[in-house]
Amino acid sequence: MKKGRLEAFSDGVIAIIITIMVLELHVPHGEELRDLGPLIPVALSYILSFVLVGIYWNNHHHMLYACTRVNGAILWANLNLLFWLSLMPFGTAWMGESHFAKWPVVLYGGILIMNGIAYTILCNLLVKEAGPNSPLALALSRDWKGMTSIAIYGAAIAVAFLHPLLAFGLYVGVAMLWLIPDRRIERNIARENGAE
Repeated sequence: MKKGRLEAFSDGVIAIIITIMVLELHVPHGEELRDLGPLIPVALSYILSFVLVGIYWNNHHHMLYACTRVNGAILWANLNLLFWLSLMPFGTAWMGESHFAKWPVVLYGGILIMNGIAYTILCNLLVKEAGPNSPLALALSRDWKGMTSIAIYGAAIAVAFLHPLLAFGLYVGVAMLWLIPDRRIERNIARENGAE
């Protein structure tokens, strides 16, 4: 199967997820800058979630660019990833509105860890379809960022029971880890095409 419909559907769902998250940012009651104070946790939650969803979209785009075809298992794995991403607005809103209370931060971490696992499953299926010597397989052979992220999310969930703000800081740390662009896919495609 060609990948065009999967890309278009995924882009549309991710755009809707980001739109839903921004709708949770409500205008403060009052006219002074201090009236923004109660919205700071909501804004911080939104910023983190926007960055994380953006990171997933960016990496999803690179992976699909590197593959030439998809199959039924890939379609289902992609839906699995989109399902967990679609829970981000709920987790974001609850965490922000609760001012980083324990259970909302734990739930948010659960959503993040499931996103990481779903992304890993999708990566593995795309590599399997592309073949062991494909640019995608060579680029994703050492996925230390993905495994590290899942481990940090797990640790953050445990930490959230004692110190939710520290757990939130760990979630931010994972986002910072992924903000450094991963050029492995681009390099391997360029190598395959003889550009390097």
